[in-house]
Amino acid sequence: WRDPALLQEFPGRKQMADYLMSKGIEASVGAKKRYSTDANLAGLSHEAEDLEFLTTSSRIVEPTMTCWPEDAPDSVEKVSVTFSEGFAHIINGKELSPLEMMREANRIGGRNGLGMSNAMENRVIGTKSRGVYEAPGMDLLGYALSQVYQTVLDKRSSDLFAQLSRFVSGQIYDGRYFDPSTRAALNAIDTLASRASGKVDISLYKGTAFIDSITEVPNSLYVEEFASMEADEGGQEGLDPSSAQGFVEVQRCEAIALAKAGHIQARRKIGTDGED
Repeated sequence: WRDPALLQEFPGRKQMADYLMSKGIEASVGAKKRYSTDANLAGLSHEAEDLEFLTTSSRIVEPTMTCWPEDAPDSVEKVSVTFSEGFAHIINGKELSPLEMMREANRIGGRNGLGMSNAMENRVIGTKSRGVYEAPGMDLLGYALSQVYQTVLDKRSSDLFAQLSRFVSGQIYDGRYFDPSTRAALNAIDTLASRASGKVDISLYKGTAFIDSITEVPNSLYVEEFASMEADEGGQEGLDPSSAQGFVEVQRCEAIALAKAGHIQARRKIGTDGED
């Protein structure tokens, strides 16, 4: 699409399809649609033509990998996914290769209406592009994995993981996967993911996923005794509520300093006449 000679010979998709057909390669641009579609194993992107107008509903898209929620079954489907160091390797008791895992997740998520989204893409050249996306398998596996990460990562690690993930996704979008910074970020992600092992049971219903249980997490940071709002019984090492007083007093010092230095403003009062 950047070569003048190529553009002259193939000004559109129809000419490209005709050329392939003349060489014995089956190809078709299909029936005229109100948008164009690109596809891979992870999902579909629908864009261009009518979808370029923000007044056009995303629901003009006819889903291929998933379905609109109202077309999903009227019953809940149960699914379990087991992860090892951040990688899904068992779904509903079946151990699968990464390829088959994605295919199975696409099938399960798709028939339950997962993975439809509308997004405004920020292009490298500075413009925005509107697209409607289908990614049922990614939605299903990503949601399940996020529950494991929430269970095994502390607050600082969670914040770092989110920053690294966003950085890597931006690098890949910009075609910078092999940059040293990308490789370094991926190595850091591998470190954080090394403890992301566990089993997640989910209920799927009309485009929504609900957590049933998170089990078999050897590196879980969730301690029921610490999280309980009931009185500590049995001499377990739960949280002593009175210990919070010292924390409050430490925080108080900084708050007072900020207030004296004029960094904390009094709460504004909004009058009935609309003025502050």
